[in-house]
Amino acid sequence: MTNVFQSIPSPSPEWQQVPIGRWLEAIGVMDLVQGSVLGAVVAGLVLGLVVTLIVLAVWLVAGRLTRKDAAWTLLMSLLFGVAVAFLLRMVGPSWGIQTYALCILAGIVVATLLTGYRLRQRGVDAGYVIDIAVWAVLLGIAAARLFHVVTHPDDYFGPGRDPMTAFYVWEGGIAIFGALIGGAIGIWIGCRTTGLRFSTFVDALAPGLLLAQAFGRLGNWFNHELFGQPTGLPWGLEIEADNPAFPIGLPPETLFHPTFAYEIVWNVAGAVLLLWLDRKRDVQWGRLIALYLIWYGIGRSVFETIRVDPSELFLGIRTNVWMAFLAIAIGIVVWVVQTRRHPGLEPSPWEPGRDPDAEEGVDSSRYTELPEPRTQDDPEPAAEPAAAQH
Repeated sequence: MTNVFQSIPSPSPEWQQVPIGRWLEAIGVMDLVQGSVLGAVVAGLVLGLVVTLIVLAVWLVAGRLTRKDAAWTLLMSLLFGVAVAFLLRMVGPSWGIQTYALCILAGIVVATLLTGYRLRQRGVDAGYVIDIAVWAVLLGIAAARLFHVVTHPDDYFGPGRDPMTAFYVWEGGIAIFGALIGGAIGIWIGCRTTGLRFSTFVDALAPGLLLAQAFGRLGNWFNHELFGQPTGLPWGLEIEADNPAFPIGLPPETLFHPTFAYEIVWNVAGAVLLLWLDRKRDVQWGRLIALYLIWYGIGRSVFETIRVDPSELFLGIRTNVWMAFLAIAIGIVVWVVQTRRHPGLEPSPWEPGRDPDAEEGVDSSRYTELPEPRTQDDPEPAAEPAAAQH
């Protein structure tokens, strides 16, 4: 009987980058951009209009769109398009986008859309997720890079190393625990500026965050990185022998644990579990993000121990394993404390006195077919009446 399993091949190195520059050159856009400043401006404005249409379409599906939002979207998209056009004048046809970066971007988009949908279930306009996501993404990326550099100092400092490469985020190297810390700070800032309750937002975010991390792990597969120890399992990962992380002394045909795949499965399963537990939207006051920390910490503490890439050790244990233990501990503390302090439901998704509807009155354009948001004043949904006996 033929074995249904087979080893997992690594993608071709050409898959590690999407050759945007060559594609644009093939359709004549690169010639237009590099031909003159006017050509770059025209190409940038066209790109900006395309981005505007896409963003507005997503906004209309996700929530209410005001004229002010549309105007700002148009302005920022046009500026973005012109900036990209002038960037193309400098980089030329060789420019491309790392597939790993596209995986992270896809994860951010998925998490944003799912979080916006879940905010609508809580009675919050989905557009608020954009206001908060800007802070979370920017600070998350900065903190993720900083955490990676701190835990891998030999890659950037010392004899033969250029310290400036610590700032080259596009070359890869970010740490999820740093992203969580920076992202949490960004969310707190965003919630303070919008008036949205911090616990409401992070609970809405929790399942999407796991899905975003699953997309990021797919990027590790494209980069041929962060694989595990040698294994004889039939689904072992193929890694080229000239890979810098390939253990010295092993035969070229050695297979390795596909830790990226393990974590993808774990994260997707966790997202499904959180969505199921919160199907009535009654896991509130930060308890759902607490379950996220516990779930992710348990999985990461296991997968991290079988990876072969170098990492700083503390008391003989990898620093990321310690961070996973810390995530589990924080999750347990948050669950216990919030359960004791807030046995009921949240009174509102807004901080006291910050509800925009209280000032604007009822807006019929915000009607939604989604289930009504639940607060501490709402009774438990009644069970369906039993069918009449015939």
